[in-house]
Amino acid sequence: MKSIKTLALIATIGFSFLASAQETKTENEAKIDKESYYQKRALEDAKYEQQFNAESKTEEEAFWKDQKQYEKDLKKRDRKAYRAYMKEKKSAYASHYEHCDHHCHHSDYYYHHASFYYYRYDSYPRRRSINTNVNIRTPRVRLGIGIL
Repeated sequence: MKSIKTLALIATIGFSFLASAQETKTENEAKIDKESYYQKRALEDAKYEQQFNAESKTEEEAFWKDQKQYEKDLKKRDRKAYRAYMKEKKSAYASHYEHCDHHCHHSDYYYHHASFYYYRYDSYPRRRSINTNVNIRTPRVRLGIGIL
């Protein structure tokens, strides 16, 4: 009877380890899929932005405003996805810049937006430091002369 209980306990523990290992694998795959999704999305967005040709200034201004808002919302919602998105988008803009000479006719809004990927994105600190003050109190020693 004891051996059956022992075998059942060992089997239960074994299945729990297998289940947790599968959950970890699924979480890692989801993380990789999310990053690859945002990398792919960044490439598509960059290509669309580079080919974008607005009918009017107000349409163009609204487009770039919406794009900035999307990036801002993504940063608030998921920082890892934002970093993957921005890294890939910066790479896409850099590769476009290499072969974009006089045959590309981009607007001022495009160049203003593209400058963010060339200059400002890398200048943001990845981690912020927190300054703290530490005070250490030491005991005071007093000496006095006693009169008897």
